[in-house]
Amino acid sequence: MSGARFEGKVAVVTGAGGGLGRGSALRLSQEGARVVVVDIDEVAARRTAAELPGKAVAVAADVADEEATARWDAAAVDAFGRVDLYHLNAGIFGTFAPLPELSAAEFDRVQAVNVRGQFLGLRAAFRRFAAQGGGGAIVLTASIASLTGSADLLAYQTSKHATLGLLRGAALYGGPIGVRVNAVAPGIVPTDLFAAAAGAVGGKNDMERRASTTPLRRAGTPADIAAVTAFLLSEDAAYITGQVVSADGGASVVNTVRPSGGAGAWPTHELDEALYGTAVPAGADGGTV
Repeated sequence: MSGARFEGKVAVVTGAGGGLGRGSALRLSQEGARVVVVDIDEVAARRTAAELPGKAVAVAADVADEEATARWDAAAVDAFGRVDLYHLNAGIFGTFAPLPELSAAEFDRVQAVNVRGQFLGLRAAFRRFAAQGGGGAIVLTASIASLTGSADLLAYQTSKHATLGLLRGAALYGGPIGVRVNAVAPGIVPTDLFAAAAGAVGGKNDMERRASTTPLRRAGTPADIAAVTAFLLSEDAAYITGQVVSADGGASVVNTVRPSGGAGAWPTHELDEALYGTAVPAGADGGTV
């Protein structure tokens, strides 16, 4: 990677111990940024920071905690004097438990990290820009789950819909004071986020197969998402704010009831049995729904 779009800039990336966050930190560092690597896993954060080609510091922090957020903000300023760019990426997927079995505690845990964590990051960013007397750019990690629905991953899906509320409110607030806020919405990108559910239907085990149904016929990579993030943070996107950019291989535009979208290409009773444990009633025409 050549070029120095971010020379002299300081970037904070949350959830950068691995996956999409690590990819983003690497891309920003390659383009000249000094990077603050934030992750709840201190070992992973330090590993990422050590791998970056430019200057970097690692901070262990729970993004859902106010004091921890203040700590990574202070660490960034202590190390580099200011912050210009933020990729608020940290998130968890929660559980594949079906709706009747989803506990309130698990639902709340996902909202705490994915929604409260992004809120605290946004607030910290706006406070930092105000203290510095100037604006910057922020990217939130949304998801294809921000734009579409599914019968599983309800807590995650809810949190990613909420991300768009945060995005639009922050963009409207930030515009007049020179702060741009956008979001990248990844589709299927196999990372360790889903490793704990590798054996589950819809988990990491079948990601490549599911991704083969997208128009681009492949899964994405952290580098694919990092490229979009870097663009949105750069001056190349100087007139873009409040936008959600899908990086999903075209998955979100597929019309699934057309043959080219896969209609009839799977036995739906098998999908229903996997989700509900039994076949659901047949459709009105007597066939499978």
